[in-house]
Amino acid sequence: MVATAKKSSVEQKFHQHPFLLPVERLVKYLQSNVSSGLTALQAQENKAKYGENKLRGEGGVKWYSLLLKQISNAMILVLVLAMALSYGVTDYVEGGVITAVIVLNVLIGFYQEFQAEKKMDSLRSLSSPSAAVLRDGKSETIPSADVVPGDIIQIKTGDTIPADLRLFEVMNLECDEKILTGEAVPVAKEIETDFSGRDELNTGVGDRLNMAYSSSTVTKGRGQGVVVFTGMFTEIGRIAESMEGKTRKPNRSMSRKEHGNLQPMKGAGLRIWDGIGKFLGLTEGTPLQIKLSKLAYLLLLCALILAIIVFGVNKFNVTNEVAIYAISTGIAIIPESLIAVLTITMVVGMTQMRKRHVVVRQLSALEALGGVTNICSDKTGTLTQGQMVTRNAWIPGIGVYTVKNSEEAANPTVGIVSLTAASPSVTAEQGDTEEMRAAHDQQRSAIALKFNAPAEKTTRDQGKANERFDEKTQDENNLVEPPEVGPQLEAFLHSVALCNLATVRHDAQKNEWQTTGDPTEIALQVFAQRFDFGKRRLEEKNGWTQLAEYPFDSSVKRMSVIYKSSDQNHALVFTKGAVERVIDLCTSIGCGEHEQDMTLELKESVLGHMNKLADQGLRVLAITRKNVGHDLGNKTEVPRDKVESDLTLLGLAGLYDPPRLETKDAVKECTTAGIKVHMLTGDHPGTATAIAREVGIIPRNLNNLRKDVADALVKTATDFDGMSDEQIDQLPELPLVIARCAPNTKTRMISALHRRKAFVAMTGDGVNDAPSLQAANVGIAMGMAGSDVAKGASDIVLTDDNFASIVHAVEEGRRMFDNIQRFILHLLTANIGEVILLIIGLGFQDRAGFSVFPLSPLQILWINMLTSSFPAFGLGREKQSHDVMTRPPHDNKRGVFTLQIIVDMLVYGVVMGACTLLTFVIIIYGPGEGELGHDCNRGYNASCDVVFRARAAVFAELTWLILISAWEFKSIRRSMFRLDPTQTERSFPFFHDVYENRFLFWSVVLGFLSVFPAVYIPGLNTNVFKHKGIGWEWALSFGAIFIFVAAIEGWKLAKRQFSWFDAGEMSDIGKDRSLRQGFFSFAKISKTLTGSSSIGEQNAMEKERKFAEVEHQV
Repeated sequence: MVATAKKSSVEQKFHQHPFLLPVERLVKYLQSNVSSGLTALQAQENKAKYGENKLRGEGGVKWYSLLLKQISNAMILVLVLAMALSYGVTDYVEGGVITAVIVLNVLIGFYQEFQAEKKMDSLRSLSSPSAAVLRDGKSETIPSADVVPGDIIQIKTGDTIPADLRLFEVMNLECDEKILTGEAVPVAKEIETDFSGRDELNTGVGDRLNMAYSSSTVTKGRGQGVVVFTGMFTEIGRIAESMEGKTRKPNRSMSRKEHGNLQPMKGAGLRIWDGIGKFLGLTEGTPLQIKLSKLAYLLLLCALILAIIVFGVNKFNVTNEVAIYAISTGIAIIPESLIAVLTITMVVGMTQMRKRHVVVRQLSALEALGGVTNICSDKTGTLTQGQMVTRNAWIPGIGVYTVKNSEEAANPTVGIVSLTAASPSVTAEQGDTEEMRAAHDQQRSAIALKFNAPAEKTTRDQGKANERFDEKTQDENNLVEPPEVGPQLEAFLHSVALCNLATVRHDAQKNEWQTTGDPTEIALQVFAQRFDFGKRRLEEKNGWTQLAEYPFDSSVKRMSVIYKSSDQNHALVFTKGAVERVIDLCTSIGCGEHEQDMTLELKESVLGHMNKLADQGLRVLAITRKNVGHDLGNKTEVPRDKVESDLTLLGLAGLYDPPRLETKDAVKECTTAGIKVHMLTGDHPGTATAIAREVGIIPRNLNNLRKDVADALVKTATDFDGMSDEQIDQLPELPLVIARCAPNTKTRMISALHRRKAFVAMTGDGVNDAPSLQAANVGIAMGMAGSDVAKGASDIVLTDDNFASIVHAVEEGRRMFDNIQRFILHLLTANIGEVILLIIGLGFQDRAGFSVFPLSPLQILWINMLTSSFPAFGLGREKQSHDVMTRPPHDNKRGVFTLQIIVDMLVYGVVMGACTLLTFVIIIYGPGEGELGHDCNRGYNASCDVVFRARAAVFAELTWLILISAWEFKSIRRSMFRLDPTQTERSFPFFHDVYENRFLFWSVVLGFLSVFPAVYIPGLNTNVFKHKGIGWEWALSFGAIFIFVAAIEGWKLAKRQFSWFDAGEMSDIGKDRSLRQGFFSFAKISKTLTGSSSIGEQNAMEKERKFAEVEHQV
């Protein structure tokens, strides 16, 4: 079979289609290996040889679309009108300059957006469907575009298949291939299908059961395959090559036959509307981009109204002079660089987030992140490290096997396994359990967890712990070998090793242990490997053969497999899962001489052991088996409920997944930022509660809270789902921890939060999480452990699956939101000041009765394009303010145009306009004695000397006021001279603060200096800008700076002093300290900073105290 595609350097071809060839021949031909995959060098060579795994035209930036977008900008349309008017009144100098400005603005905007789109395209590719690939013997997750022929791909439920695969291992694998075949029913895959006597032509795509095709999704099971075709050589690539046209929106059809006689007219109208909306930027883009596009056209309308006002004042006698004045007012109200600044700011925000392990899939998420009020997070791998270790294994009648001193989760040769013999009764084991819990608390000290206790008690308890530790160490040193493997432990190890999809292997060349699979299953597989009972050994040397698999299902919380051994005539079912979901399926407990029927008393005993392990923060799984009694055969379909019944409980496994070191600080940071953290986990309530206490999500002692509040904080999914919406709404607090959480529980939790007006971020990784990710305001998918379905439903993707990265994303979202407010305030304040100056300037009329403009059109263009634009770019790059994570989230419904921003814009614009107008009046009616000359709007003559000097002074003054305002707007409320009130290193930090943002600093400085050549260069001043060199007038321009700064500082002081506009914007944290997440361990430390508190805790408390003082002052 030969596949061809244009623009491919090397054809991907075989003498027969891969579905007809044995896997061994394919792998040999592709120089790969089914157990270790390609090497990194081979993968690099194949990528260079075959190209990226992409369809032609996929992604990429369409330059002509961006160019049209620049031309259709409302700002450009105003300039085009101004240019036409200038040429119409034969002012060719002004018309030529405006033409040059239009071309320059379009080219600069096009270049910036083109680079931005390329950057965003590359960032989006990081969150595109990924592939679990085996390279150098290690399982890696890579972008689908990097997959090459010969790669060994591992697929599971929820994955999007990255390329065409020849399967060589499947287990209950079914794929949805309707994108290729049109069939809605998933196709069950088989690797042993006989294709003798058949060829590619008479075997359809849907009948090639040993193939999995690119872009189809896995609906069930798992499998492995070798990549045979990528990019345009895949089946979907061949279809894409032959397809033309694109999908249209609903009701856009032109077919009279299908939709009636009026449909062609209706469809044409909607298509025209879509085209206009797209051309004008009103229907495509993020909500903020659309909002700013609407603002631009609103300002365009205002420009036309202002032009009409100019004509009206002159009684519609539209002479050249009147037309030029109308041009000036139209240009003055438009912030020409607004859209370009927004685009660059968003790209910078995306880049910064990428550095902090967050990939943005939807630009709207950038705007939304800063408004998040609640974060619903999974536990495993997000709040915790995701590096699990089997710490305890309880075997009925035998005792508890404990693994100690194991620091490497993947290494079964490190650590000591000891056995604590079973006590006669559950009650007799209470003392041992307390000792185990104390020891386990010591092991968790890596996260710097401290208990609130007097120093004397701490010293006394530490002495006792040391004595116990010394005794245990002596006992451990006397152990020569691990405990013997008896029948009971052997049965337990068989179950944990075989009911397991993880692999553990030792790479002799690199002398390291390599693992693939889920962290939970890796921990169990490593535990089995400690006794040389690994899955690979059992299958290869002991003859165990897998017959069927029932994968883990989050709705039933368990997984089962059916195996048959070569020396047995019957099959065995091995099941593991949540204890509560499995124990009711067990009719017996124990193995061999310890086996007995399950009774209510024994069940309570098992649950007691489970609770003890869970209270130590261990994730507890029930391990079971059952004799089937007959050979089921590989193709027999047996209902799951029949297989998972009449089980025998072999024991409990306790797995420890330590919290990430940074989690507690991240939770604390959320609290100071007004964000509540909720843990939604599938773990046991005891495990979830223990971890939630460690990271500070819930208090250590719930008894300090009101009973109704304490009861509401921790719930199981069963309790929560059993409540009606009305009952949930009546809870004093929504749960901070929901254990045994099912996918529908997450969706209900989001709905409950929405009813309380919360703005929710939700994490998810599985296929079943897609509905909750879409329901949340911000869906967050896991990049390492997440399925492609979850990523596709999300807004952002975490590349490190770390909760702290969510907090970083929120911080970056707030920084970007603040910066957008800053540069919008900066740009529109300047426009308001210019418009006020020009509208009032209509009253300045010369001898002929024509209005003399205080600023010429080209002066306004110079100010808007050069003076304002670069500082606006600098404000878009401003670092986060000192209080960015110590204030509540902003209101996403209001967006950037809050009441404070609108009022500030008007106040500062009026002050700016008043200062410049006053300067113009002083020069004209002071020494100038009211001389406004003749025809001074068109050019210079002797009568225009005073007017040209006044324009130069106003031009310099307005330029400097706009530049100074950029420094003032580094903070909306704080003084420019002390932006961070918490810093005490410098007595006058102004120079340090303004120099910190180098781009903004040099934009202001160079803009300040650019005034002088613009005023003094001969020809440029009188012919282009219509002003001339000045002398004593500089004093007015300089003096206005101090008046303007004083006015802004006075307004900011009034806002702080009288708490204007602080509703929902200033921090109100601290009113209710009973539920301050992350600060619970400080409850008793407030009395004394000595005792058992750590230095870190003291510093945190001191920092919190200082912040409270500053907050009060503010």
